[in-house]
Amino acid sequence: MSVVYNFDKIIERSHERCIQNKVDKSKQFPIRAIRGPQFSALKYKNDDMVKITRPFMEIIYNVLEGSGFSIYLSDKDGIVLTIIGDQDIIEAQAKVGIVLGADMSEESAGTNAIGTALYEDCSIQISGQEHFLRAFHIWTCSAAVIHNEDGDIIGCLNLTGRCQLAHPHTLGLVIAAVKSIENQLAVDKTQKELFNTNQYLNTVMNSINVGIITTDMNGIVTSINSKLCDMLEVKAEDVINKSAEEFSGDWSDLGGKLNSGKVYENKEAIYYGNDKKNRFDLSVYPIKNYSDTIIGTVSVIKDIKNVYDLVSKYTGMSAIYTFNDIIGESKEILELKELAKNISDSPSTILIQGESGTGKELIAQSIHNNSSRRNNSFVAINCGAIPKGLIESEFFGYEEGAFTGAKRGGHPGKFELASGGTLFLDEIGEMPLDMQVSLLRVLQEGCITRLGGNKCTIVDVRIIASTNKDLKKEIEQGTFREDLYYRLSVIPIYAPSLREREGDIEILIKHFLKVKAIKLGKPIPEVSSYLYKKLLNYTWPGNIREMENCIENIVNMDGDTSFGFDRAELNHIPNNMMRSESEYDMCTLEEWEQRAISICLNECKGNITKAARILGVNRSTLHLKIKKFQMKN
Repeated sequence: MSVVYNFDKIIERSHERCIQNKVDKSKQFPIRAIRGPQFSALKYKNDDMVKITRPFMEIIYNVLEGSGFSIYLSDKDGIVLTIIGDQDIIEAQAKVGIVLGADMSEESAGTNAIGTALYEDCSIQISGQEHFLRAFHIWTCSAAVIHNEDGDIIGCLNLTGRCQLAHPHTLGLVIAAVKSIENQLAVDKTQKELFNTNQYLNTVMNSINVGIITTDMNGIVTSINSKLCDMLEVKAEDVINKSAEEFSGDWSDLGGKLNSGKVYENKEAIYYGNDKKNRFDLSVYPIKNYSDTIIGTVSVIKDIKNVYDLVSKYTGMSAIYTFNDIIGESKEILELKELAKNISDSPSTILIQGESGTGKELIAQSIHNNSSRRNNSFVAINCGAIPKGLIESEFFGYEEGAFTGAKRGGHPGKFELASGGTLFLDEIGEMPLDMQVSLLRVLQEGCITRLGGNKCTIVDVRIIASTNKDLKKEIEQGTFREDLYYRLSVIPIYAPSLREREGDIEILIKHFLKVKAIKLGKPIPEVSSYLYKKLLNYTWPGNIREMENCIENIVNMDGDTSFGFDRAELNHIPNNMMRSESEYDMCTLEEWEQRAISICLNECKGNITKAARILGVNRSTLHLKIKKFQMKN
């Protein structure tokens, strides 16, 4: 905005424009005025400027009240938006059309302070005959253009009085007021931007699924999001402006760490404020001002359970198999699936027994994925693969400093990681006796205590155990606790071997040929009838695991029987593991039955109950058959 005190040339140019625009000097009013809804819409559009300018207009009027002046504000096109002044002056101006909505641009009102100032983008004073319209010769007007923070014209402030009151200081007063208005516009914009930024930040803070709290360097809380309020069971108004020491410990020490540049991330913190022991994952970051000085902290607090779930998701602690992945149509498999589906949502412990390779973990994962716990962790632990000295810390976790080599901040155990979900204890028969006592206590009490700790943490875990051992024999031998056995086998499930699944071997061969071909990027190979018969007649002591590896070998070798499984595997199978075609094709039905019973009893090591189940007869029938064929049991 330029300030001009020699206005002659500006006024001369303005008069020339008025003549070119054919403005009539004898006109008593401005040519144009906006009224009604159009004026209301225009005023609403300029509402921010009016609200900011009006108080300054009132200040000027308080100084000039009773001295014969009026102050009015126009928009960038010269339309009068608001007027303040002595009543007699306002009425006199109204007689010449200077009212709300009047168009004071040069095209409408000739040379006048508002119109000319807006056209020339300058501050100007026009008095008496310097006005183009004769009706305005009785007035003196001082106007200054209002700009926004980008330098664009948004309006004009004008001070009008009778011609004899003309004084250069009047223009100075208007210019000073406009400068204040422009400063306030910039402040107002900054405040609005700060408000909007704050709204964005609050919305972001309250929409994310982690707790956030900010403090000054004295540990006084300056903000807290709704998620953290929920986690800590507090209200924001009860926390803000109070010490945050209860959330994160020694804040002065924390401030020292941040000042020294040390990183404070992913530390386990314990909160006791709601009469509970809550574990959180805590990260704290410095807040710096424009001069790079730390002025506070922002803490990100995650529910440790959510952290565990995330770890589970990306470290394989999740169940991927469902009942659709259990392939087979035999009576044994269909009954197994039906039983497992029925008990999926039961909170009772499950004991899955069966030979190695029968798919016990697949069954466990399917049960988990068919239950209401499907969206939580599935944590598997092999009880026979963990060194005896580490098994307790693996199960229950440990606190910081619990033993030499313990991680800083402590470490959660498998029970904590599985809380809300399922814990699969594979090879439970391999668990040491002293650990069996601890496991039994957890199953009875529903809570765990970390090594080196003294606080009991409640865990909600569904236990599924599995073993390929006969646990009743282990109990007789003193290697497995009888009370733990009954605690685990509330729902017993038997995973049948391939030998017991009549008709499933062929189905599984076809399934694995297709699956392995896709995995290896190869076509499904043609398997010779000779090899196919061997596959069908083989007793598969390694069960599904053995078959899967065998079929992958065949697919790798493109079904060529001169390599791979045909020569390297089947040729080394003991005779008693291969069904002879002559055994089944060249004998009477009675001989066939006798041989089947003999082979089954031999494989089951004389276990009548197991053999009867495999043969599909009850125990009494099998005893009669043994007696009939004079077989030794």
